Amino acid sequence: MSYKEIEDKLKDIKIEEFVWIIYIGIIIYSFYSNYLERKYYLTGDILSKEKYRKTLIIIFSILLIVYFYFLHDSYESVLNLTSNDSDNKQKFTYLSFIGSLLIFISGVIFLYIAYNDEQIDVELAFN
Repeated sequence: MSYKEIEDKLKDIKIEEFVWIIYIGIIIYSFYSNYLERKYYLTGDILSKEKYRKTLIIIFSILLIVYFYFLHDSYESVLNLTSNDSDNKQKFTYLSFIGSLLIFISGVIFLYIAYNDEQIDVELAFN
């Protein structure tokens, strides 16, 4: 590996560590969201219902940004493939891109549901 490649990998690792911090924040915020949902179902508190819905929108908006980053990174990897790369590297790079695309699409769908389902009739989960 060249110095430039190592430098790029270390930069990617630093970004991934930042993304893990975002995920930790999302998990903590999701606990709060679950508290609001529980409060709404137990007490019928309409304010808790609206706060719950807004937290879902915030959570899925942030996740969509993260998913877009990974989709873009994966797309860049596809563009950087060369004919000299092994068949496995090419295959796995394309599969990684397809996986990132599908996760991004699921994020768009979940955000759409969270934004438009004012009655909170659909259980949403991010994984």
